[in-house]
Amino acid sequence: MSIEKKAIKITVIGGGNIGTQFACMCAAKGYNVNVFCSKAKQFSDEIEIVNEFEEITCGKISLVTSNLKEAINGCQIVLVTYPAFKLAEIADKMFPFIENGMCICVIPGTGGAEFTFRKCIQAGATLLGLQRVPSVARLEQYGKRVRCEGLRKELFIASVPSVNAEQYCSFFESLWDIPCKPLPNYLNVTLTPSNPILHTTRLKTLFEDYKTGVFYENNPLFYGDWSDKSSELLLTCDDELQKICHKLDKMDLTYVRSLKIHYESETVQAMTQKISTIKSLHDLCSPMIKTDKGWLPDFSSRYFTADFPFGLAIIEEFANIVGIDVPNIHETFEWYKRVSGDYHYLKLSEFGLNTLDDIYTLYS
Repeated sequence: MSIEKKAIKITVIGGGNIGTQFACMCAAKGYNVNVFCSKAKQFSDEIEIVNEFEEITCGKISLVTSNLKEAINGCQIVLVTYPAFKLAEIADKMFPFIENGMCICVIPGTGGAEFTFRKCIQAGATLLGLQRVPSVARLEQYGKRVRCEGLRKELFIASVPSVNAEQYCSFFESLWDIPCKPLPNYLNVTLTPSNPILHTTRLKTLFEDYKTGVFYENNPLFYGDWSDKSSELLLTCDDELQKICHKLDKMDLTYVRSLKIHYESETVQAMTQKISTIKSLHDLCSPMIKTDKGWLPDFSSRYFTADFPFGLAIIEEFANIVGIDVPNIHETFEWYKRVSGDYHYLKLSEFGLNTLDDIYTLYS
């Protein structure tokens, strides 16, 4: 994008880890930045990012508000950092304020964003989705400071309509000073085996024996204590996802890369070694709650509420449409429903996707 930076108004939806990271970076690069969040009074107008080398990037925010109309009125780019289970709600609230030519970027773009924002797209907005977040981000102080580690070597974005992705690559390249490539279609984001595969398979193997009355003695590191059992399920689900992609042979899904390629690990043991030694992720604990009797899985965590019903469920839905048997993905999702009691998930049929031709038409 070659427009003068000060003339571009960017709104960041969400004041959490990723929202704070993007708001700070956009402001630091000279853009006019608004932040929409529920706790606007606790959010500073001067925020900062600290990286793994203790280098600090500062950004001054133009407006922090809990009024959505005020936040996005007249803006050109809206960066949505809400979890997947909140996308439909925020899309509906944004719809009355959508202007033709506006860009809505969901970060990351998985979770069915192309469905939940469909009315906004019909109103003239371009939907962008980042395939993965630029780095690991963890708040150190809400509304003030976020720590970011492990910046990726490159970013990938897709869009609806698909032809619009390329024009926004320069924006993300200049924002993060790393290459950004356009993806051939949004399905390359939707089917990406990131959190919908990574988190769900780990949770199932961590809490496979869970039932009411079961308590755990400790809270294991989610990545640092990664096990061969988790790697085995991860790889089998990853293989099943690749079978779905191969069946969709009329579409370019080159960038739905197997986790074997992404992590450069072909075997169970190699995958365990790789994931358990990722420095930026190593010390993160599992989503659990401590009680007087021990530890329990935290079913309110977005690891559960986003990555199963709006992640793994979508992958299984595509498998059903294309006629591919995915027993490990199916059993992992069924396990989630049994232990959580949550039987609600995003159903593709509700958005008119029932056949292969429907998929090709939507993502062409």
